[in-house]
Amino acid sequence: MEEKKLDVNSIIGFLLIFGILMYMLWQNQPTPEELEAQEKAKQEQVEKENKAKALQPQVATVEDMHVGTTDSLQLVNLKNKLGAFAYSAATASKEETVVESDLLALKFNNKGGYLSEVKLKKHTDFNDKPIYIIKDNNASFNINFGTTDSRILNTKDLYFQPTVTKNGNTTVVSMKLKVSESKFLEYRYELKEGDYMLDFNIRSQGLSDVFNSSQPINLDWNLKTYRHAKSISYENRYTEVVFEYEDGKDDYLGQRELSDDTAEDVTYVAFKQHFFTSILLADTPFKTGAFESRNLVQNEDIDTVYTKAFSAKLPLELAGGEINKSMDWYYGPSDFKILNKYDRNLDEIVPLGWGIFGWINKYLFIPLFAFLGDFLPYGIVIIVMTILIKLVLSFVQYKQFLSQAKMKILKPELDAIRAKYKDNKMKAQQETLSLQTKAGASPMAGCIPALVQLPVFYALFQFFPSAFDLRQKSFLWAEDLSSYDTIYHFPPGWKIWFYGDHVSLFPILASIAIFFYMRLTTGDQMASQPTQEGMPDMAKMMKYMMYFSPIMMLFFFNNYASGLSLYYFISNVISIGIILVIKNYILDEDKIHAQIQENKKKPKKESRFQQKMKEMMEQAEQQKQMQQKRKK
Repeated sequence: MEEKKLDVNSIIGFLLIFGILMYMLWQNQPTPEELEAQEKAKQEQVEKENKAKALQPQVATVEDMHVGTTDSLQLVNLKNKLGAFAYSAATASKEETVVESDLLALKFNNKGGYLSEVKLKKHTDFNDKPIYIIKDNNASFNINFGTTDSRILNTKDLYFQPTVTKNGNTTVVSMKLKVSESKFLEYRYELKEGDYMLDFNIRSQGLSDVFNSSQPINLDWNLKTYRHAKSISYENRYTEVVFEYEDGKDDYLGQRELSDDTAEDVTYVAFKQHFFTSILLADTPFKTGAFESRNLVQNEDIDTVYTKAFSAKLPLELAGGEINKSMDWYYGPSDFKILNKYDRNLDEIVPLGWGIFGWINKYLFIPLFAFLGDFLPYGIVIIVMTILIKLVLSFVQYKQFLSQAKMKILKPELDAIRAKYKDNKMKAQQETLSLQTKAGASPMAGCIPALVQLPVFYALFQFFPSAFDLRQKSFLWAEDLSSYDTIYHFPPGWKIWFYGDHVSLFPILASIAIFFYMRLTTGDQMASQPTQEGMPDMAKMMKYMMYFSPIMMLFFFNNYASGLSLYYFISNVISIGIILVIKNYILDEDKIHAQIQENKKKPKKESRFQQKMKEMMEQAEQQKQMQQKRKK
C-alpha cells in the first residue's frame, strides 16, 4: 500500500483561499459611522422593549413575595411586585385556620384564603380511612383580576388575614386580603352545626380605585377527586360535572376522557363523585360558565389515588367598582334525601334517570325504600322491595302469558292459513289478522305488558347504584351493598379482561336465575309463534340469547354494586315462581280454547287501527294485482 504524502499544491490552494476570505472580511467591515448607527439603533430597541414591558401588567407569584417582612428593602420589593396588596403580604402569616362542626372538619390556608382541607367526620372510605374531599393541594380556588396600576393578580398567590368568631351554633371565618385596615377583599364563610352547606360571600370594600374595571374578573375553581370506593372504575362511572343554568335546566359533562362545555346564567356547578360531592351555588346567576372534566384513570392498577380532574371558570361582576357575590358551598354526601331538603334543585345531581324513570324513583322507590329502611336491614329491604314490586307487576306477567297461551292454541289454524295462501302473503296477513281479531288474541297483547315493565326495570337500574343508604351496609357475604361482593380474589397480577380480578357471587346467582327464566319464557314464545319461513333462524337466535344474556350479566355486573345484583337475583327467582304458578295453576288451556271458540262466534267489532290496517292491506293487494295485469 502506498504511503500518503503531503501535496504541496493543496497547501498552496488552502493558503490562497484563506487570503481571499480575509481580504473580503476586511473590505466588508463597517465604517465608524455605520457602527455608530448600529449602536444607536440597538439602544432605541432596548428602550422600546423596556417601555413596552413597563406598560404590560405584572403577574405577581408567591416566589416574588416576602411574607410578614419588616425589612424596608423587602417592603419596597413587595410594593413593586404587588402594588396596593403589598400591605397584606407584609402583615400576613403562613399558618392555617382550623374550625369544626359536628359534620365537617375544615382547614383554611391563609395563602389564597381558600379551604386546604375538608374532612367529612361521619364517613369513611373502603379502607376505613376518613373521607377527605380536599386535602394535599388537590383543589384550588382563585380570583384572577387586573389592577389600575397594570398588574394581573391571583388571589391563590396572595395572603389573607383570618379571624374566627362564634355566633351560637354558627362559626364565622373571615379571610381578608387587605390593602389597608379599611380596604380589603373578603371571603366570609359561615359553618353551621348539623349542616353540610356553608354560607359563602365574596365582597370588597374600598377597592373601586384598585380593580381595573376594563378587564374581566374570573373565578377559577379546580378539583381532583379522590378515590373513595373499592372499585375505582365503578366509582368513576358516576363521577362527573353537573351544572344548572338558565333558570332550572341542568346538564352534565359525561364520561369521556376529556370533555368541556359552556352555559349561560349558571346557578350552581357540582363536582360530583359517586357518593360525595362539592357544589358551588350562587344566589344570583353567573352570566356564563365554562366547565371541563378530564379522566385521570388510564390504568386501574397504577392510577389509584384520583378519579377525575374538574375545573370551572365563572365571571364576577363589579357593582359600583366593588365585588359583592353571595354564594354557598356544599361539601357532603350525594344523598337524595339531604340534597332535596335544600329545595334548590340539587336532587338533580343524583342520577335517578330522566323523565318517567326519575319520577318513578322520586315518588315511589325512594319513599318505599326509606320506609322499609326504618325498621329492616338494607339487604332485607332490597328483598322485600323486590317482592312488592313483582307482586304489583304480576298481573302484567299474567296478561303476557295469557296472550302467549292464546297464540299457542291458534298456532295450528295460523299455520293452515299460511299454507293455504303461501303464494299470496298479503292475503295470508289479512286472514291471520281476521282470525286473531275474532279470537281475541294478538302478538301485540304480549308485547305491551313487557313494555309496561321497562320503565320500572330501568328506574331500579338507576336507583340502586345511587342509593347512598346502601353504602357500607353488609348483607350475608357482601361487606358493602354499594360495591361488589367477593368470594375469591385472583392471585396478584391476575386479571380477566372485562371481568376483573375477583369473583362475585351475587352476579353468578343472578345469571343462573336469568338463564332459567329465559328458558321458561323462550320456550313459550317459540311455541306460540306460527311456523313460517325463516323461523329456524329465529329459533336459533332466541336460543343464543338464552345463553348470551346470563353470560353478559355475569361479566357486566361483576364490578357493579352487589345490591343491584341481589335485586336481579331475587327479581328473576320471583318471576320464575310467578310463571310456574300461572302456567300450572291459573292458566287452563282447555278453558282458553273454549273461550276462543266462543269469541269466534261473536261478531267482533274491529278497532280503528285494525280497520285501517285491513284497508291498507286490501289497497296494497289491489295495486299488486293491477301491476301483474299490466305486465301481462
